[in-house]
Amino acid sequence: MAKNVVVVGTQWGDEGKGKIVDWLTDNAQGVVRFQGGHNAGHTLVVGEREYKLNLVPSGIVREGVACFIGNGVVLDVHHLLSEIRVLETGGIEVRSRLRVSPGCPLILPYHVALDRAREAARSAGDKIGTTGKGIGPAYEDKVARRAIRLYDLFRPDQFRAKLESNLAWYNFVLTQAFHAEPLEFEPIYEQALADAKEVLPLVTDVSERLYEINKAGGNLLFEGAQGTLLDIDHGTYPFVTSSNCVAGQAAAGAGLGPGRLHYVLGITKAYCTRVGGGPFPTELDIDTEGTPGWQMSIKGREFGTVTGRKRRCGWLDLAALKRSIIINGVSGLCITKLDVLDGLEQLKLCIGYELDGERRELLPMGADEVARCIPVYETLPGWRESTFGARRWEDLPYEARAYLHRIEEFCEIPIDVISTGPERDETILRRHPFGA
Repeated sequence: MAKNVVVVGTQWGDEGKGKIVDWLTDNAQGVVRFQGGHNAGHTLVVGEREYKLNLVPSGIVREGVACFIGNGVVLDVHHLLSEIRVLETGGIEVRSRLRVSPGCPLILPYHVALDRAREAARSAGDKIGTTGKGIGPAYEDKVARRAIRLYDLFRPDQFRAKLESNLAWYNFVLTQAFHAEPLEFEPIYEQALADAKEVLPLVTDVSERLYEINKAGGNLLFEGAQGTLLDIDHGTYPFVTSSNCVAGQAAAGAGLGPGRLHYVLGITKAYCTRVGGGPFPTELDIDTEGTPGWQMSIKGREFGTVTGRKRRCGWLDLAALKRSIIINGVSGLCITKLDVLDGLEQLKLCIGYELDGERRELLPMGADEVARCIPVYETLPGWRESTFGARRWEDLPYEARAYLHRIEEFCEIPIDVISTGPERDETILRRHPFGA
């Protein structure tokens, strides 16, 4: 019987989802991206090679596996084609295995221009930390029912009319609200038509293909981008991304019914990181050498895959994690980067907050309340031994196992997988998501 697994981040993104999707692809016949855009950054290490992916599903580095970009993804076609060429240069065969939904809303140059103009106009304390890639404005167009979708590119006259209308509106906003230069129509139109010719062979009814794979007994793996605490509905709004990052979006963003989502794997760093603006209750100083935050930053190589920005670092927030588990219906956790904590004498776990004189057991909704949360910590002993590359539960130091057990106990959810390094085999398996 076919089984489908959804992989989601349970924090503010950057949890290490790419490696886990690649590792799980051994058991899947199809891998699906279902939300976000090329603001995602998934890094895979395979032998001596490192692959950095933005749009192409992480399963692409496994031979023979079909990969899909669902209708829930906002698509920069030009970037997708560039990413494909980079992968091909690295010896990865892509075009026979990658298929894209014609329903993907397009990201066009005017989305990028507005995204950057708005962020630049924000005061320092109000900056969202957007990647400036046009993701937000593209999703706005989708909701406003003026989006140009991939299928529009293959009807040049219809595309021209829609593009003229949209560009007139965007140029008005750019010039009048932000005093920016207007964009020219013809370069955008000609580039889009050129990209359309190249992407056309990849376009297919993704919903139908996924249904057929399942019907034939094949397993599917759904790859989420960003993280639950950046979700447009459930995250620290407005310091969030522009899409739903939660497991339920896999159904809407790929066109497969929710009854076919059988297991949800929540990816969780052994500590917390965040890129960009927004509240972060357990945040630590990352600039003072020798401090826990500094170790997390340096040893964890905490720099954004997409932006290169330094990630903010802090203790693991179990109250936030438990909120994510509830929202996603997580079946089991995967803990990543445990080795970054090696050598710390003491570790802290946030088990709740003080908020306006009251104790809270779960992360509240919205940035304003989260910003006022004072974390309540529980202290555990650290360990001196290395956990890097461990392949069996018994190989972990006693204190590391105790740390993981406490996470399980508080969150009332099993830790099924522990990633102990970037390589595929640097993984401890306690219960397999495709066999659970």
